[in-house]
Amino acid sequence: MEYLAYLPQSEGFLPKWLFFVSVVSALNSLQAYTSPKYTSLLYSNGTVPATPLSGRVFGTWTFLSAVIRMTAAYNITNSVAYDLGMWTYGIALSHFIGELVFGNASLKGRFLNPLIVASGSLAWMLTQREAYLG
Repeated sequence: MEYLAYLPQSEGFLPKWLFFVSVVSALNSLQAYTSPKYTSLLYSNGTVPATPLSGRVFGTWTFLSAVIRMTAAYNITNSVAYDLGMWTYGIALSHFIGELVFGNASLKGRFLNPLIVASGSLAWMLTQREAYLG
């Protein structure tokens, strides 16, 4: 299986998880660029339409996070890459919690996915930092 050689080769599941989330995030970015409906469905289950501009901004932000996470996946033992990867989840979690506070999102539908991924990944990275950076 030659395609496995492209995956991060560091031990543990965290680098592979970062890789997986990066690929999914990059695909989500494409969706956000092609239609503001994706962004609208994410935040308000489609009840509040997103503008094409807000969709592209969200897509750009998501793609930047994907690039940083991919860098962390392949450089998991580098403290700068690791910390930047962790920051992407912290920023995302802050953003999503903020949208709950501002009333632009609710704890249902598609919104739960990034909230769970951001909080779970941040917790995972916080607890495993010493194991990878020792």
